[in-house]
Amino acid sequence: MSDMDLCARLTAGDLDALAEAYDLHGSYVFGVAVKVTGSQATAEEITQNVFVALWESPQTYDPGLGSLRGWLVSRALHESALRAKVG
Repeated sequence: MSDMDLCARLTAGDLDALAEAYDLHGSYVFGVAVKVTGSQATAEEITQNVFVALWESPQTYDPGLGSLRGWLVSRALHESALRAKVG
């Protein structure tokens, strides 16, 4: 399934599409968050935030700008960097 198809399903409110996105990309999101923050608990929270954001606003992902994995990891990296500065 393409990133566009997956996001179309998310936009339509398909909860199974969110589960598929998590299965495909969750370990990458979590891995980046753990590496940057050094905390599994914080990485779990960041991972949850990234996928909640995808669920709530899937249209913010633009397939023309790159892969869904890249977009999710970028969001995780951004939030992780902010947390690392604060913490």
